[in-house]
Amino acid sequence: RNFIEINKNFKKHHVRMENSGENHQDYVVLPVEGVAGGGTGFSTCVVHAQYCKYRATGNASTFGAYNSSGCKEREGKCSNCNTTQSFVGWSWYCRRCTSSMLVIGKSLTLRRVVPILGVPDALVPLDPVTQINLLPGETSALWISVDVPIGQPPGQYEGEIFVTAIKTDTESSTQPFSKGEKHQIYKDIRNCLEVVEPIYGAPLEEVAERVNSATSSLRKILLSSTFIECSAENGQGDLMDEDTLTNLSVRLKLNVTVWEFSLPMTPSLPAVFGISETVIEDRYGVEHGSDGWYDALDQHFKWFLQYRISPFFCRWGDGMRVLAYSCPWTAEHPKADEYYSDPRLAAYAVPFAPVITGTDATTDSLRKEVETLKTKSHWKKAYFYLWDEPLNLEQYNSIRNMSNVIRNYAPDARVLTTYYSGPSDAPLAPNNFEAFVKVPKFLRPHTQIYCTSEWVLGNREDLVKDIVAEIQPENGEEWWTYVCMGPSDPHPNWHLGMRGTQHRAVMWRVWKEGGTGFLYWGSNCYEKATVASAEIRFRRGLPPGDGVLFYPGEVFSTNQLVASVRLERILSGLQDIEYLKLYASRYGREEGLSLLEKTGVYLGPERYTLDHTPVDLMRGEIFCACRS
Repeated sequence: RNFIEINKNFKKHHVRMENSGENHQDYVVLPVEGVAGGGTGFSTCVVHAQYCKYRATGNASTFGAYNSSGCKEREGKCSNCNTTQSFVGWSWYCRRCTSSMLVIGKSLTLRRVVPILGVPDALVPLDPVTQINLLPGETSALWISVDVPIGQPPGQYEGEIFVTAIKTDTESSTQPFSKGEKHQIYKDIRNCLEVVEPIYGAPLEEVAERVNSATSSLRKILLSSTFIECSAENGQGDLMDEDTLTNLSVRLKLNVTVWEFSLPMTPSLPAVFGISETVIEDRYGVEHGSDGWYDALDQHFKWFLQYRISPFFCRWGDGMRVLAYSCPWTAEHPKADEYYSDPRLAAYAVPFAPVITGTDATTDSLRKEVETLKTKSHWKKAYFYLWDEPLNLEQYNSIRNMSNVIRNYAPDARVLTTYYSGPSDAPLAPNNFEAFVKVPKFLRPHTQIYCTSEWVLGNREDLVKDIVAEIQPENGEEWWTYVCMGPSDPHPNWHLGMRGTQHRAVMWRVWKEGGTGFLYWGSNCYEKATVASAEIRFRRGLPPGDGVLFYPGEVFSTNQLVASVRLERILSGLQDIEYLKLYASRYGREEGLSLLEKTGVYLGPERYTLDHTPVDLMRGEIFCACRS
């Protein structure tokens, strides 16, 4: 594993490359891929990442040099800063690149990688010029993303990021607070008061939660750079004079080569991900149907589109019945057309019942929605998600009944059903798998999108042909897949602590198996909290990270939503599908499958690359083959 050591007086730095035995003085490569380790496979000091249009998010780590080639998308990298000193601030400064491509704060962004349960996962946004304070022996990882805008001319672009290790000047620490420091301290303390003031008469559980939140905020204030001197007096020890006076500055060079083709604006594979409306309501304290509620949902919807994901909001009912909708406004509202017409949206969920309770009756609301939407050109994106994983005949019949109501208004409507088994009390075949395979025949014509769990297949890819044989694409039927809880390691999934390529391989598996869409049940389904800044807790009974792909920014003292590293890897996988689809459109699907295997990227759910070099090789071959 590669890492950087900075000696105590910060006068020099060196690299130890345990795999290669080399000692390079010019720049350093540091893989940061999570608790499972590795996933990068880089053994040289220059990181070469190929990518194409919009955003390419890589999973490599770099400190010193960053060479990228591809067309227009996003590339992301991780860098480490570490110290053995008492208190050190790492100061990052981004210099504008040649041309207007890498606009600081837009095309080029920095995020701090914050551990969740000890695993680097939360990507907290940073300002272009920022300072990070580190405790003795602490390491901070930074995620650097480059977004290449649409219409950017092909060519080579350069830029630099400066990283400076600084020791707080003991003399300056005695100076009065600046106006900005005073304002920040005032703001932080005021926020603490706002959290604890409503506790009188509140339930004990809520009181404890608010006190914990305020305690966490106060601790952050005490550990800030403003109080470094006070912290040092409380046991941090004396600082050497030379430590106070010396700096270390490292330059991170960015070299970007933009390729001459683009990813499609509308994703080729619809990836529909759920967002719990009730989690938003509880944590942000917004009343269902209020202006604040609409604003919160609007923020989540627009933010998710940048990840090539088509979000839907969800509310769970009895027996896994689900109300799913992509737009909180009715179809007649101008906002609805804005949402549904967005070219970044590949599919949208239409609500079966009114989103705002107490308005129209269910059937009247549904009729109005369908009659309005089916006149629009975007109707082909529409689907209904009515029930999650039906288990018995009663639940399957509920899907049939609701589908009948929909089809009365729109015979061409699409209903999506997720399942991993047939009805337990009405066996469709002698064994469980055969009964599972027969579900399409049982549900037809009340479902058009049959969405099956990858968990059912295990490592038996040969079973896919049995599932696909029951689907009738000539009648508008599709086969989608999903992951939920399972499959577990070593199979591809998005659990916390899995390898970077293991996260990314979820989409490689989708493409190889031939699925035409993908569903993920929830992206913000952490434990209930009534304070926005409350600690994030994963739900009991679920693998860590399952159902959580982003975090509320307030937990990290920002008002922006905070993506996970896993979400960035999902984006990379979705972009990989676009590459493979482009290649298959020129040379056929069989050649695409052959390329996926011969480059060593993905051969099966237990056989895929553990580092990213084969991915770069595959993307490079696709570019060379399709550039003409």
